[in-house]
Amino acid sequence: MALLRDEEALKDRVGHSKPDTSIDPTHSRFPHCIVWTPLPIVSWLAPFFGHVGVCREDGVILDFSGSYLVNVDNLAFGPTARYALLDENQCCFPPHLYGHTCEARFKHVEIGTATSWDDGLRSCMQTFQHKCYNLFVCNCHSFAANFLNRIAYQKCMKWNMIDIVYLILLRGQWVDKWSVARSMIPFTTVMCIGLLVAGWPFFVGWVIFELLLVCWFLFGTYVNKGLLEC
Repeated sequence: MALLRDEEALKDRVGHSKPDTSIDPTHSRFPHCIVWTPLPIVSWLAPFFGHVGVCREDGVILDFSGSYLVNVDNLAFGPTARYALLDENQCCFPPHLYGHTCEARFKHVEIGTATSWDDGLRSCMQTFQHKCYNLFVCNCHSFAANFLNRIAYQKCMKWNMIDIVYLILLRGQWVDKWSVARSMIPFTTVMCIGLLVAGWPFFVGWVIFELLLVCWFLFGTYVNKGLLEC
């Protein structure tokens, strides 16, 4: 009888054990993080743009990388280079309508609520598995922003692509020195070759490209707000 009770107690502990929440870059585990990796060609010209994913509580990465496709534990375009750790305590996981910690509970219900971090990711995954991917309209940043809106991170439900870029730039940490190198060396190489071969016309063209890229996302986010909603 004592042995039976011990086995039942062990099963109970295992059944209610929480996943490991320690960050482990070696095994690509980044619990409660938004991760970033350089995007081929685009990041060579604009190093602040890249591909992002959102990690589950156990650190497994989910990323929207193509039409009707959400990768699980296989970040597209390479291993994680930067990650931004989020605070789960700043999320709103309401058990019912009047259990919201965010101010606009009815708006949160309209957007879609979640009862846990992983529940929010599952909802996002189910939604984006029915969406067409477009680099300039509906992309991986849309997936991350949709997730943060579902969990009402920092009591906010207005997260967008630009916010995700700022989050990575301002709060993101590099995984290691090699991550910095593989993110910046292609950009530096392209700039050096372009300036040596074409000179100032290349630099002017690069500046125009950067301005057009930034203006497009700013216009779609803050002016024509429905343009980038997917």
